[in-house]
Amino acid sequence: MLQHGPLLERLLAGDFICQISDEDAFRHLSQEQTQQEINHYLRPLNRRLVSNDDGSVFYLGYHELTKEAREHLSSQFALTVQSLLPLLEWLQLVQETLGRDSALTAGDTIKLQEFVLRTEDNQSLRQRLNALASDRFFNSQSEQLDNQVKLIFRRLKEHGYLLQPHSERQYYIVTGKIDYLLDVIRFIRDEEQLPVDDTPSQEALL
Repeated sequence: MLQHGPLLERLLAGDFICQISDEDAFRHLSQEQTQQEINHYLRPLNRRLVSNDDGSVFYLGYHELTKEAREHLSSQFALTVQSLLPLLEWLQLVQETLGRDSALTAGDTIKLQEFVLRTEDNQSLRQRLNALASDRFFNSQSEQLDNQVKLIFRRLKEHGYLLQPHSERQYYIVTGKIDYLLDVIRFIRDEEQLPVDDTPSQEALL
């Protein structure tokens, strides 16, 4: 299992691994033998390797829903729900600003400057962006559009939803964690009946 050591550490730390964030690791995790070896190691820890419905991202889940596992999942779920509305608004804002027909998915590229320029030209989008940036999830203290956008994208990169291939170039690639997020939203909508689709724009994302 030594060859899987670094990968196991990342998974146990809560990493989401997709083809965008780490192509080599994703390829290894896509192999059935690797999955069996990792799950064999994780079994005593009550963890297992899982992927989303599309198989575009890997992360860890629990093997059995013990009391401790349920408590941990409940706390994680609560944190996810708290961030859902700002993330949904960001997804919708990007879709409208860049004139996309569908929601973002792993591998999509967003050019920061293009997003800024198109937002500057639309008062409604600017107001929405200002409200989004001041949300506690992003917590921007700036009134400058450019600074607000940079902070939002930096926070999304920190949370693993975006990858910036080159620090000196202002473009980002969407990771598979976005696909996971949309799966969570669909689960909440279908199973928990929580109001995450109160507006037609949010429903369109799903």
